[in-house]
Amino acid sequence: MLNVDQLIQQKLPPVFHHPALESWLKRPVSKLLKRLLHAEDIRKFTADYGHLRGRDFVDQVLDYFDFRYTVADREREHIPSQGKLVIIANHPIGSLDGVALLKLVAEVRPDVKVIANDMLWSLEPLRPMLLPITNMGGRAGRQQIKAIHDHLAEDKAVIVFPAGEVSRLRPQGVRDTRWESGFLRIADKAQAPILPIHVEGRNSWSFYASSMMYKPLSTLLLVEEMFRQRAGVLHFRIGRCIAYRHHHRTDLSLKNRVHMLRKHLYRVGSGKSGMFPTEQGIALAEPRLALRDALHECEYLVTTPDGKDLYFTDYRSDCPLMRELGRVRELTFRAIGEGTGQRRDLDRYDVQFSHLLLWDAQAMEIAGSYRLAPVARMAVQQSAENLYTASLFQFKPTMERYLAQGMELGRSFIQPQYRNRYSLDYLWQGIGAYVQKHSGVRYLFGPVSLSGEFPRAAQAMIVWFYQQWFPPLQEVATPNQPFIYTSEEEQWLAALFEHRDYALDLQTLKLELQHLGVKLPPLFKQYSELCEPGGVQFACFSVDPAFNNSIDALLIVDLHQLKPRRKQRYLQKLAPQH
Repeated sequence: MLNVDQLIQQKLPPVFHHPALESWLKRPVSKLLKRLLHAEDIRKFTADYGHLRGRDFVDQVLDYFDFRYTVADREREHIPSQGKLVIIANHPIGSLDGVALLKLVAEVRPDVKVIANDMLWSLEPLRPMLLPITNMGGRAGRQQIKAIHDHLAEDKAVIVFPAGEVSRLRPQGVRDTRWESGFLRIADKAQAPILPIHVEGRNSWSFYASSMMYKPLSTLLLVEEMFRQRAGVLHFRIGRCIAYRHHHRTDLSLKNRVHMLRKHLYRVGSGKSGMFPTEQGIALAEPRLALRDALHECEYLVTTPDGKDLYFTDYRSDCPLMRELGRVRELTFRAIGEGTGQRRDLDRYDVQFSHLLLWDAQAMEIAGSYRLAPVARMAVQQSAENLYTASLFQFKPTMERYLAQGMELGRSFIQPQYRNRYSLDYLWQGIGAYVQKHSGVRYLFGPVSLSGEFPRAAQAMIVWFYQQWFPPLQEVATPNQPFIYTSEEEQWLAALFEHRDYALDLQTLKLELQHLGVKLPPLFKQYSELCEPGGVQFACFSVDPAFNNSIDALLIVDLHQLKPRRKQRYLQKLAPQH
């Protein structure tokens, strides 16, 4: 906990430490400061609660001071529930505001840690939730910086107070001092979004007066200010996330970007629009028990060897399972630069068709899903108009053979924590079971997405490769918004890919993508390996402005041409294991 004597030694002016003044000046002042520092209260609190750690300690501190905060329920949704994240906040109180902010964020992000200065680091019970750093703008140890980057690399969240100290009284009111640029360097290196949270609060007038006279003395008085906040209420305003692509503006210097982000945060506090484009927050998770109960209304299919369950379900209104499906779908797509930009990814097509769910019963979590539309059981004209694919491509009469014996696949996703070689395989076993249930299905078709955030060169290479090696047997559709090459791109791509050996061209593609810092999307690779030659077609490509400018390929798979091993695995009869 806080070492009162050490604080006094560090913060009192040098004159107080002169030997001649030791007895008649330093000691009386130290005695007074110990009262202001509530040394006895802190000693007793430490004796009673010093054994607590992390969130337990945070809760106890707020309970001890009867300190509360308010925040709009809808604004809680602005805190992403997963993925790397840099949270920036002002620091008006310099004590309980940080503790309250930690509690608020940890309720959504249990993985959050605060970048802490030496004073905060001295609170040992908080250390499980801290990342120590000496000075955001100074010579922080390499290991400390590395620990922050490692934390973000694991898709976790950090809280930063860019000023590095408590706010001071300014002509505009209580405002942070100059922001250091370290937080933005961290966000840039991690390519992380930034979430601004404005804290509405203030200390006493005596604190600001002492700050003007002697700044280190006001730091000592923060403990007294903390005790003055007893039974206080703080108000948070949570802004919307600023994506990396929006805050990483190459037309501005680092200093100007820091200034704009500071201004953005205070505009959030006043309810005004910010300085950067932002993203709509994603809905909060549904109660886990409600999801488990809703599964009783679904059709159970099978339990996988590692304990996941496969279910079929049709859309149901006012259903927590459907809301959660839309939430995790949007969450997953946004993480790869796609997504609708809405609170949940649910549309009118979800209402009409069926859903295949991969369920983690232990975590009570939707691990992945496919949307299935068995077109073969409906009239071709009626079905074509109601398909999601028809919103991206204009079908030609030659598409009717695929519609008459087809099933549309769409909105497939696997949450990042479940991305292994098994999850997609399990979903495909579910698709196979659905195909067997709906006789007459020979073709699977639908859009396969390529992120709009991929470098243009990567997009061009992937589209070119799949157009050359998996062309349509005949023209079946035209894209609403085609992907168009420049003449320079056509010359470059024609020289890059020889189109004589598939394996060599695929190796070239992977190497070139690696140089650009991206990988081939898993579904492109998986679909292309399902069938014998001619069984998979990437018919055409369309840009989708409603899905963050992702590029959609119209995929067609002929189940009659599945490779024998795939056919045996996916079209075998599954035996329920419940």
